[in-house]
Amino acid sequence: MITLTAFRWVPPFAQGMVRDLRVRWALEEARLPYREHLIGTKDQASPEYRTLQPFGQVPAIEEDGLKLFESGAIVLEIAERGTALLPPDAQGRARARVWTLAALNTLEPPIMQLASLDIFHVDQPWAAPARPTAEQAVCKRLDELAAWLGQREYLEDRFTVGDLMMSSVLRILHNTPLVTDRPALQAYRDRCEARPAFAKALADQLRPFAEFEAARAAANRTTG
Repeated sequence: MITLTAFRWVPPFAQGMVRDLRVRWALEEARLPYREHLIGTKDQASPEYRTLQPFGQVPAIEEDGLKLFESGAIVLEIAERGTALLPPDAQGRARARVWTLAALNTLEPPIMQLASLDIFHVDQPWAAPARPTAEQAVCKRLDELAAWLGQREYLEDRFTVGDLMMSSVLRILHNTPLVTDRPALQAYRDRCEARPAFAKALADQLRPFAEFEAARAAANRTTG
């Protein structure tokens, strides 16, 4: 069985956004069972974990000696195991992989730059002057994506791993109006997130965070 490594807790702003959600979603779509291995910051730095994930990040998976990290690589591996996330024909599978890489390489870098300015560097004096240029770069990509989608329901003729990854990247902009201002993108993201597999994956990511917070609150009441 696949073992998925994820965080046992993250701050509220990151809950529902950690990249293991992409892997959980893919596993649910593919109907592949898995178990969690939850870690904290000390585990990230341990030599044992670095043999699985050299950079100490999540997600990572392990199965029968196979060790993989990077959400895109893991999701593509899951997709290759059937037709739930990849069409049966060679051209359709190739197009789905293209969109997966487009999400990670073309859309996510400028989106993450903007998110970093808004979340991690908002108090820095250089952040505000840098933001208009960063937002302009994101808007350019969003407009191009919206133009491609047009009246399509998905990036190609059915939901694939490319849609899973693209809609996951668009979720990073949840604290801005940049997606909601573009009806085609808003409808597309909503359509992807309405899938039962996404709802299950999101609930499963959030559950350990709620359990951790409940246990911490109980411990504080006891010691207080």
